[in-house]
Amino acid sequence: MANRISMADLMVMKFKPVEYVIPGIVPEGLTILAAPPKIGKSWLVLDLAYQLAVAGKALGAVPIDRERPVLYMALEDTPRRLQDRLNMLEVTEYPSNLYLQTSVDAGDVLREASAFMAERADDAPVVIIDTLGKIAPPASAGESDYQRDYRVGGGLKAVADSVTGGAVIVVHHTRKAQGDDFLDSVSGTQGLAGSADSILVLRRERNDASGSLSVTSRDAAEGEYAVNKVGARWVLAAGTLTAAAIALANKRITAGLGSNSAAIIEYVNAHPEGTRAADVAEALEISEKDAGTYLLRAFRSERIERFERGLYGPVGTVGSVGNGDNVPTDPTLPTHTYGGVWDDPGTCTHGVTVGARCSKCGGTAS
Repeated sequence: MANRISMADLMVMKFKPVEYVIPGIVPEGLTILAAPPKIGKSWLVLDLAYQLAVAGKALGAVPIDRERPVLYMALEDTPRRLQDRLNMLEVTEYPSNLYLQTSVDAGDVLREASAFMAERADDAPVVIIDTLGKIAPPASAGESDYQRDYRVGGGLKAVADSVTGGAVIVVHHTRKAQGDDFLDSVSGTQGLAGSADSILVLRRERNDASGSLSVTSRDAAEGEYAVNKVGARWVLAAGTLTAAAIALANKRITAGLGSNSAAIIEYVNAHPEGTRAADVAEALEISEKDAGTYLLRAFRSERIERFERGLYGPVGTVGSVGNGDNVPTDPTLPTHTYGGVWDDPGTCTHGVTVGARCSKCGGTAS
């Protein structure tokens, strides 16, 4: 058959690595950005559209390596509102490669998006559709909701995949009821989420400027990052994805704690190689006895881990989450047996050399 290939042939084929549209967050292909109504997702994608067009910084911190042509279908806005929002974002350039569209017939979305991608195929274009609800057709006769969702998602993915390095970002809503897995919050059936290459979920409490951005993908980095709404713009709560991931982990793990307990856990999370009571006492200017008591209490409540007697570290991989900042690009670098990232030859992110066992996650270099 035409698409049949042997494993032997497959394993010697050479493929280009996944290209990031926004490093560590949005790879090429179809991405769904889901969030509750009125939380600020349109502000986020408008700013992303602008940053992509000028090769600026996504979320105020993540450098974008090239200018891209962008078509932003703002189907819940008017030209006047878009102008007002761009002014509130305090844009400093008026890029000619950013195109804004506020209306389109539902049946013409794929055609217009495909035409835009084809016209700019050499420049890795991006189409942003805000929102899916404005273009999604009803189920056909005899078609289940799952089949309809997968058909809609499949059509959008085909547009994204029609151009090398191209991407389609679709804004969507989340469910009112949210499960433990953030993917379960994406409105609709699993057919929609299953058709996408990547899912982003933006969350924040009402009247709270701080929130989180959760990222999952078929082929690219995964992570959860602390973000803040600063004026009209969404920004990372720290200067890098890794730092923003640690900030979010700290916020979650210290919720409801007193200031001393929270400060000690944050200190431990900032030292994934492990820390002792004496280190904490010196850093936070408390007695070593009190530091030991706080560390033991945090360990017993499962907020930190104990690597060995007296040596404590972060739970799980909190010290190296957000691997969008440090995914190794050199295939000759050593790999970590249990999934850790080795960002320099011979040393993993936990500070363990090749051949040694990592006390944090139990892995060894290979």
